[in-house]
Amino acid sequence: MSKTLKEHLEEFDGNFEDPVSAVRNPFSENLFSSVSQLNQDIKNRDEIIEGKEQEVEKLKSQIVIMEKQKSTLEKDLNKSMWLENRVTLATKKVYDDKVKTIINENVDSRLVPILTAVARKKQGNQQLTWGGWLAIPENRYLYEVNKDIAEKIFEDTNNLIGLKNKKRTKGGSAVDEIYALSFTGDTAADSRLDYVETTFNPDSYDGAGTGLNRGFTVSYWVKPLEVTGDIFIAFGKRSQNDGRFEFGIKNKNKINIGIGGAHKDDNTHKAGLGWEAGDDNVAHGAEVGKWNHWVVTYGGDNDVGGDRQVRVWMDGVEILKNGASGGGMGTANWDSGKQNNGIEDDVNQGSYLFFGGRSVWAGVGDGGNAGSPYNQGWACSLSEVAIYNVEKDEDGTFANEVYNGGTNYDHSGNAGLVGYWKFNEGSGNTVKDYGPYGKDGTLTSDTSENADPHAGSGIPIWSRRT
Repeated sequence: MSKTLKEHLEEFDGNFEDPVSAVRNPFSENLFSSVSQLNQDIKNRDEIIEGKEQEVEKLKSQIVIMEKQKSTLEKDLNKSMWLENRVTLATKKVYDDKVKTIINENVDSRLVPILTAVARKKQGNQQLTWGGWLAIPENRYLYEVNKDIAEKIFEDTNNLIGLKNKKRTKGGSAVDEIYALSFTGDTAADSRLDYVETTFNPDSYDGAGTGLNRGFTVSYWVKPLEVTGDIFIAFGKRSQNDGRFEFGIKNKNKINIGIGGAHKDDNTHKAGLGWEAGDDNVAHGAEVGKWNHWVVTYGGDNDVGGDRQVRVWMDGVEILKNGASGGGMGTANWDSGKQNNGIEDDVNQGSYLFFGGRSVWAGVGDGGNAGSPYNQGWACSLSEVAIYNVEKDEDGTFANEVYNGGTNYDHSGNAGLVGYWKFNEGSGNTVKDYGPYGKDGTLTSDTSENADPHAGSGIPIWSRRT
């Protein structure tokens, strides 16, 4: 049976190959494969870029949030620091106010010397400007409490350091210049009745009524230029019979020391010589032309808890001792209500400390010159007088410390120091007080109407200490 035309065409179409397939070869197949892979890579990269862009948008959002948080934190931090500063300032003010209150309440006898001592130790041997000096906290407190006292301490401290650093050359080596002040007394024919007058009142040295009747220590170096006569006072005052504060000798054998109403005008007792009966007739040992170091302590009145004991050392050896044969000086009675002619805080001519003799109320007898408070002068040389408001010694430790330190010993900075005259100026008419109250002394001589004709012809003489 013969095939129709349609059948022939279908058979032909079924056997006819795809023209593209008919012309394919290995090269064309690789090309099409690479193009397809490239398109897929591009698609993949586009997806990655899109993902990164989304991440960037998220990060931007987080940065905005963090910046807002940072701004809030900075505001909180600033507020916290402000509050902290306010608290710190308030706390400091409370502390400073307490310090001021304490100093104001206790300026009488304790804190000013203590603050001065601490500040001077911090300052060392360096002279400071006013600003540098005030940078020391203790000095700042002093200034805030009392500007006048602070300025005086500033000046005295720098002057003291200047003296320490002042050197002279001898034999190629540097040594300190050490001076003393010499007096002619009031007994010899050529005496000038010369002395140093201060404004230091042992009954009220701080101006607030605080007296040394609470206890004291005095330390001084003296070289006698005479020991024959009757009563020589190195320094002191007597505002009335029960108002003594005087240190000297009576003659070549006997001392002369007065504290309040007590007066030791007798021989001494020396360690190592025995204190059996009769052994109290021992001379003090001071000689013309020889320097000696003296320390006298007082335990304070019994109404302030003191034992009223008096002790005396010379060159580190105790020469006056309670319990020895003769009784020593016994106990002093320094009634704070009877210091100035029986009237408390009533200042008179005998209230202030003199060097080279003593001041005495002219209305009281015992040789007081009418119109002049000066009497019982001593021809001697004097150096390094230090006064403390505490009993620093009961066993000789302090006395030996100062004596062994010699001319190099410096009382500055010691606790309880209320007056310190070094006598190391070497010239001029002023003896500076390096204590906290600045009670400087003035070189002068007795020119009263009843004084000897030669009086007033000269003032004490500076000389190098030898």
